[in-house]
Amino acid sequence: MALDQHDKAAGKGPEKGVWKSGKGKGRHHTKGRQLVDGPWEEVRALLGEQPRRADLLIEFLHLIQDKYGCLSAAHLRALAEEMRMAMAEVYEVATFYAHFDVVKEGEVPPPALTIRVCDSLSCELAGAQALKAALEDGLDASEVRVLRAPCMGRCDTAPVLELGHHHIDHATVEKVEAAIKAGHTHAHMPEYEGFDAYAAAGGYETLEELRKDGDWEAVQDKVLSSGLRGLGGAGFPSGKKWGFVRANEGPRYMAVNGDEGEPGTFKDRHYLERVPHLFLEGMLIAAWAVEAEKVFIYMRDEYPAVLEILAREIKALENAGIVEAGYIDLRRGAGAYICGEESAMIESIEGKRGLPRHRPPFVAQVGIFGQPTLVHNVETLHWVTRICREGPEVLSGTELNGRKGLRSYSVSGRVAHPGVYLLAAGSTITDVIAAAGGMAEGQVFKAYQPGGPSSGLLPASMDDVPLDFDTLQPHGTFIGSAAVVILSEDDSARAAALNMLRFFEDESCGQCTPCRVGCEKAVKLMQADSWDTGLLEELSSAMVDASICGLGQAAPNPIRMVMKHFADEI
Repeated sequence: MALDQHDKAAGKGPEKGVWKSGKGKGRHHTKGRQLVDGPWEEVRALLGEQPRRADLLIEFLHLIQDKYGCLSAAHLRALAEEMRMAMAEVYEVATFYAHFDVVKEGEVPPPALTIRVCDSLSCELAGAQALKAALEDGLDASEVRVLRAPCMGRCDTAPVLELGHHHIDHATVEKVEAAIKAGHTHAHMPEYEGFDAYAAAGGYETLEELRKDGDWEAVQDKVLSSGLRGLGGAGFPSGKKWGFVRANEGPRYMAVNGDEGEPGTFKDRHYLERVPHLFLEGMLIAAWAVEAEKVFIYMRDEYPAVLEILAREIKALENAGIVEAGYIDLRRGAGAYICGEESAMIESIEGKRGLPRHRPPFVAQVGIFGQPTLVHNVETLHWVTRICREGPEVLSGTELNGRKGLRSYSVSGRVAHPGVYLLAAGSTITDVIAAAGGMAEGQVFKAYQPGGPSSGLLPASMDDVPLDFDTLQPHGTFIGSAAVVILSEDDSARAAALNMLRFFEDESCGQCTPCRVGCEKAVKLMQADSWDTGLLEELSSAMVDASICGLGQAAPNPIRMVMKHFADEI
């Protein structure tokens, strides 16, 4: 480094190891946060012998968060050093996901206990706001942190909250206090069909037969003839995906979308907590069909029991020799609804922020690590197993109102018995309510959400429309993931729509302006005494036309449905 004129005149040079700034002042280290030995050793101990691959960044952030209750700046700096990544890259990922608590220098770490109170529509109807307020008033904020949270996939037991990793159904202040006193902060493990019981009943025989001498095209035709379509919400014919992926040179991968984040949806959790191997066998059949070199299961962090079940049963599959160790890679989400969009999920699997990709190319061509990738929903793969075992008639043999097949409806809200109900795909809302035991006592049917907040609200008068793919589009909505929420005459459609838009405002990834700004502006406009319908419609059109992914494109549906069917409320 050149000497300044004063130093030259004095015959002096910079001291060894001292950096010179532009102002002539020396400093003994590079710019930015400095690496601290203690936190670095702690991070290295947590990571152990695991490879320091960039795609494992989110998994490593979970390790630190679980161990220390937050992500300190020193630990993030150490993780960046250990993974040979820029601190900015680690920081942007850590701050993108809701379940990571980043604590900068000088900031107070969060309390040891965190309570997340769900405030999505079903829980809102069941009194979530009053519950949250009571907890904030009754608990010591220095010991317990109370936060609002989006849907936890337990809408059938609303209101719900999560204490640590323990979900409390039909939550009350008394239940929470008892759980805190007992130190109950871990997930409750449900009873489910494990590997031994499943294998004893003939499980994985179909997979082994196909691996031995099966024809993937014949299996694909069987799936197509059953009428199975993607049950995550998109509804694309499931069998066709296999051919699209196989048309591209490998290596090929498979990703399972278990990020069931659409408020009102809990069908995937229902099946995984009871019969996980029906799903796992279907997954391996699909992976066999496309010759996938590796399978990634992306499961939402709000399902700790499911994550534990899958970890156990994947290990059982490895021990039984059905899959090689490491063939199935279980990845844990970190609280981001947007990762339910397939390309955002793939970004997250790669250890990045969950930002949807521009398309084309589609993930069947350019997916995980730039390779062709097959993406399926959990329930879709559940049915793949049954179709391969029982034939396409297991779905196509059921017909109602001109529709063929079966649908798993997640039903919550003002019904007597919320839950998952397997019904004919041509079922109407009347059939769905009847399956759920009718309306709750004293409640009169007013409106319903047919497929999550993205589908908006329909009035009770539209009770003869089959709730299936393609039947709701003429009415400006869609079935999506079949997340049905029932409203009564005691409820406000306007307030329900505002709840939905607040969810979208929180969950927008922020990548595109129409969605990021549009959701925020919509929430503000919807809080006015009377809606400016012209401006809201103009805003809705801009969001639908210009948003990158389905979140921004579908977010205006609750607004439009209320303006169309409940104009007297606005």
